[in-house]
Amino acid sequence: MTRTVLISGASIAGPALAYWLGHHGFRPTVVEIAPALRTGGNAVDYRGPVHLGLLERMGVLDRLREVQTGGTVMRFVDEHGRTLMEMPAGFAGGDLEVLRGDLSRILCEASGDRTEWIFGDTITALAETAAGVDVTFRSGTRRTFDLVVGADGVHSTVRRLAFGPERDYVRHLGYYVAGWELPDELGPGRDTLHYNVPGRLAAIGGDKAFVAFSSPEEIVYDRRDQAAQKRILRDRFAGLGWEVPRMLAALDDATDLYFDQICRVDVRPWSRGRIALVGDAASGATIGGMGNGTAVVAAYALAGELAAAGGDHTVAFPRYEALVGDFARRAQRGGETTGRFLAPRTARGIRMRNWLHNRSWFMGLTMKVAGDRSSKIDLPACTGLSAASRLPPR
Repeated sequence: MTRTVLISGASIAGPALAYWLGHHGFRPTVVEIAPALRTGGNAVDYRGPVHLGLLERMGVLDRLREVQTGGTVMRFVDEHGRTLMEMPAGFAGGDLEVLRGDLSRILCEASGDRTEWIFGDTITALAETAAGVDVTFRSGTRRTFDLVVGADGVHSTVRRLAFGPERDYVRHLGYYVAGWELPDELGPGRDTLHYNVPGRLAAIGGDKAFVAFSSPEEIVYDRRDQAAQKRILRDRFAGLGWEVPRMLAALDDATDLYFDQICRVDVRPWSRGRIALVGDAASGATIGGMGNGTAVVAAYALAGELAAAGGDHTVAFPRYEALVGDFARRAQRGGETTGRFLAPRTARGIRMRNWLHNRSWFMGLTMKVAGDRSSKIDLPACTGLSAASRLPPR
């Protein structure tokens, strides 16, 4: 029977999968390229009975509520700070919003002693054999595992090594986003403030800066070169008013810059032999695609199907994808419109967005669509996915 499972990535999908694999008697190992768990980060959200039901079953829901941010009202303002549109806290924050770093820490702690953790290393080669997967690490270590799972995000190393180059699976959706820390004195208070000009958005929330800009063509840059990314941002936002000059000044000293394209991951199937993908590596959308909720759902389903199949990946992997695939792809659709919502490309588009979202009926419809996408899946009980009971009842 399959026992050892190597998971690449210690953000959300990886620790969640490690938890459920340990619950079912497997021996998970998680490798993470960062030297330690990342702290802080952007806020991530969960919504609906499926997301919250799984977090409760993992025993982490109460702990997450203790560190939740509570969400923030999104106010879109003009250059003089006058409100043009306002979105409720639940629009972006869902039913539970926490910082990504807090979420990762709590999920990792939940796995306890049942998981082996390797930080500061990454996979460089995978070779499948009849007996397992031979794995080479950047450190030079070589080990063999029964299965390998890529839970390493949109830019997955496991997917690249086992499935092929990123360009075959990642679709650019016409926008880029970035975020970095701000000095405390720039914070606007409780609400998050957003300022638009056609094709660009600048926002301040607490001690965080966030920007988005239109770019129909992909930008060629080194994902590890923050200096180059900062130059791109300064060029794209040069000459704007409002708080943008001070935001760009704070960029000079930022050490935690996040910069990426808004994109969507399209992979079918989610497995090849003894290697599978979970979370954003399989079905990611950079922003707006409910990837955090999908990650915990997919991790639960993958571990449960492996348990139900007695560790037989040839049975478990296809069942896992059949159970979660449509749910994940529906959630991804939110990412299709995120860029156009954040930074409409024309002044008319900005005015139309503001007009629509100031109407209660439209906001109600938007929230309903988001709720449906996060909840429309039947998940059997975690004692084995052949069981008939469904979430969220416990």
